[in-house]
Amino acid sequence: MSPLPRLYAIADASFGDPVQLAEALFDGGARLVQVRNKLASSLELLDQVERILKRAPSDARVIVNDRADVARIAGAAGVHLGQDDLNPADARRVLGAGRILGYSTHNLDQAEAADGLPADYIAAGPVFPTSTKLNADPVLGLEKLAAICRIVHKPVVAVGGIKLENVRDVLQAGAHSVAVIRDLLDSSDVAARAREWVKYVNAE
Repeated sequence: MSPLPRLYAIADASFGDPVQLAEALFDGGARLVQVRNKLASSLELLDQVERILKRAPSDARVIVNDRADVARIAGAAGVHLGQDDLNPADARRVLGAGRILGYSTHNLDQAEAADGLPADYIAAGPVFPTSTKLNADPVLGLEKLAAICRIVHKPVVAVGGIKLENVRDVLQAGAHSVAVIRDLLDSSDVAARAREWVKYVNAE
């Protein structure tokens, strides 16, 4: 797997049409976009992912939240799984080789366990308090994030409450990439905000 970009942008349907959001993120320079739509039917999600892929730049990668089957059928770059989703080993069989598989963890024990699974990267969080996810897990904080980054051998994508104001601390803790939703999408100009993010994190 080629290295993940520093910015891991998430086109979350709770902030609007994920197709339009993804397009704006691409316009702003994001080159890894996860499509997150917890309420869509299988057919709706497949349609959205296929439309996003048609709009994606040739050097961009699209990840599907939760649904390995949709990622495989649409031809997306990969899937991101949560603790309650399909087991990564089973998801890998669905995806096949060569596609990206990410896995969410929320504490050191989960991260250590995930390090031995067939996942390409480990998401760790929430690093800070977040209102994006309902019933969010306890906040990790920077010290626990740093401990995870020291122990695991896979790239760590930090997630949860990350803003331009605190992203430097997150990267200094050892995170390879940062997953961002609200600070990108809760903007009157998503593309412009994405440009700010890309410029900042690539300079770190």
